[in-house]
Amino acid sequence: MKNLKIFVVSDSVGETGEQVVKAAVSQFRPDFDNTIIRRFPHIENNDHIEKIVEIAKVQDAIIVFTLVEEKKRRLLIDYCHQQNVSYIDLLGPIIELFEEKLEQKALEEAGIVHKLDEDYFKKIEAVEFAVKYDDGRDPRGLLLADVVLIGVSRTSKTPLSQYLAHKRYKVANVPLVPEINPPEELFLVNPKKCFGLVISPEKLNIIRKERLIALGLSDDASYAKKSRIEQEIANFYKIVEQIGCTVIDVTNKAVEETANDIIEKIEQNK
Repeated sequence: MKNLKIFVVSDSVGETGEQVVKAAVSQFRPDFDNTIIRRFPHIENNDHIEKIVEIAKVQDAIIVFTLVEEKKRRLLIDYCHQQNVSYIDLLGPIIELFEEKLEQKALEEAGIVHKLDEDYFKKIEAVEFAVKYDDGRDPRGLLLADVVLIGVSRTSKTPLSQYLAHKRYKVANVPLVPEINPPEELFLVNPKKCFGLVISPEKLNIIRKERLIALGLSDDASYAKKSRIEQEIANFYKIVEQIGCTVIDVTNKAVEETANDIIEKIEQNK
């Protein structure tokens, strides 16, 4: 069986080029027998390109490259022609076609797709964190969170946690109830990343009544009574004062507005 050697050249990590090469090689050699695939990532200067072509010439290798910068692509092609080395440009034709169609130049910035992937996984991680540490389920999350939300029931802690998670912030939230002491971890949290959510008793009364009706329950339960709500809010302010955290009134605010206020303060404190 004839030997096959491929050099994968990239100004990023070279993963895209290697996967394409493997897909093609597998059509001829499913077990990759007598096949060598060598990756040359993060190519930054012309000397690297010239040396790779020289090595490919000596070792009778094919060069497959994914270079986003036009000058590097043209230089590599020129060297390959001079040394009579076989090559395949994977990105160049597609980029040129898109430039023509869109009537704009490519950014020519290496590794953008991997930055997007990293950003995506950070978002997923934050969303999973928000679910795991929602509603005070595990107080250990309070010390791991980027943002900690506290408040009485129905102050939008959960939807706000999810919204912030999609902005890549790890959020834990804790409901405050007069009969239950807050977890000890809450008082160890940096006050600058802790936010208390408060709402007017009148608005909360309406929200809780609607919630009870939606659950098929009577709207005159203690949960929705003004006296109970006032007791909970008084307890809320008592705990907030102990922590020394920022209080945000969410009475007439959309989740997005509250989230933007929190993000602004978090970024200012960094």
